[in-house]
Amino acid sequence: MSAIINLYSDKSGDIKNFLKDFYQKEIILNNNLKWEKEFNNPIDCIELISSVIDNNDEFKINAWLSIDDGIFINVTSSNLDEIIRYLYERYPY
Repeated sequence: MSAIINLYSDKSGDIKNFLKDFYQKEIILNNNLKWEKEFNNPIDCIELISSVIDNNDEFKINAWLSIDDGIFINVTSSNLDEIIRYLYERYPY
């Protein structure tokens, strides 16, 4: 019952700069174009994916969410609200 968030960017430095702003600390990445994080509670990933989408004008980052093994959903401004509602319905704790 976990969620995985994958962030991808074509522009080197966008993910690092976004994460630095989001977490308010320096971030060290092994890959400047990809980042992955697992959340034990899927509800905990909502703030991150919402922030990625809200800041898409400044950071060109694609967010992908997996709550089922091996299936990733591209999170966009068009489907963000539906994804958040679904997460709260599926994990109502």
